[in-house]
Amino acid sequence: MYVAVKGGERAIEASWRLLEDARRGDRAIPELSISQIRQQMRLGVARVMAEGSLYDEELAALAIKQAAGDLIEAIFLLRAYRTTLQRFGYTVSIDTEQMEVQRRVSASFKDVPGGQLLGATHDYTQRLLDFKLLVEQSDAPHEPHTAQTKATKAFDTDTKAANSEGQERTITPRVFRLIEAEGVIEQEQPTADGSEPIDLAVEPLLMPATRAVRLQNLARADEGFLLSLAYSTQRGYGDGHPYVGEIRFGKVPVEMNVPELDFPIELGEIDMTECQTITQFAGDARTPPAFTQGYGLAFGHSERKVLAMSLVDRALRAEELGEAVTAPAQDLEFVLYHSDNVESSGYVQHMKLPHYVDVQSELNTLRRLRAEHPALRTASEKEQAE
Repeated sequence: MYVAVKGGERAIEASWRLLEDARRGDRAIPELSISQIRQQMRLGVARVMAEGSLYDEELAALAIKQAAGDLIEAIFLLRAYRTTLQRFGYTVSIDTEQMEVQRRVSASFKDVPGGQLLGATHDYTQRLLDFKLLVEQSDAPHEPHTAQTKATKAFDTDTKAANSEGQERTITPRVFRLIEAEGVIEQEQPTADGSEPIDLAVEPLLMPATRAVRLQNLARADEGFLLSLAYSTQRGYGDGHPYVGEIRFGKVPVEMNVPELDFPIELGEIDMTECQTITQFAGDARTPPAFTQGYGLAFGHSERKVLAMSLVDRALRAEELGEAVTAPAQDLEFVLYHSDNVESSGYVQHMKLPHYVDVQSELNTLRRLRAEHPALRTASEKEQAE
């Protein structure tokens, strides 16, 4: 039971002023700008957009600044703002194969269509502190590096298309094309009834949840929670050992149907990261052995998020594939109902709010029970007798 507590208004207002002063820090140091956060903290911006369910780099950077770098608080701020926006329509489902790839690797195949593109990543660094960064420099404008490290192409099937600025866009085929022709990987099929998945931004999560709803939930889920669950599946708390078929990051065109036109129009491009994993499946009497898929997709450059997401997605398919549900990552209700960091943070942190009446009630009950407990009553009688 919660009881409204009045008073303390001036103390709360003072707390707001202290919070703003703590956020700003030493006034002798230049204030961090939104553009600096957006350009130089791009991975944090990507996470806030993905889990805040709103693609807007400027607002995500603003939320990070306002939250003093607390990404979960920033996600909360962005998602709260999102609820005030009016939905005016739905875009056409994006085609990630039309992605203008900036980074693309496969851990399953060396020679892949379009080649391996290492791009910008921490994967190959030695995780040593770079003390040169302690020296602030005024960087002169420079041309970005255009050289990409590529593996030998298995076959050259790159195609060209125009991006939103009318420039030529290079289309890189999926890695899974290498094995789809052999029929050794499952083919993704639309849902049997063809119904549209619910929109979790405006509708509650209900069980049982279809895979489309699960993926939507996981895309908004806390990265750390997904990472822990994914790690648990690799340590034996799950059935199977996935391999990364492909991770790709780049710009994807977004299109929308307009009633006055007979064709979709391109609204622009957004950065997205996609991951497809493969796991061996023994099959059954009706289904021959084949690779099964796990899938992850998120805004911005979010490789760790989508990789963990794809592992958890595959784990959640256990019942569908006739596998035993024995691990936390395979428990649909456990995963989906505890993955949202906004909801989790709110419920956990509400414990800091006044619970005076609750505690006093339990304290009175505890005193009465202790007074009636035989062990304590015997000790008290013994003391009186002495």
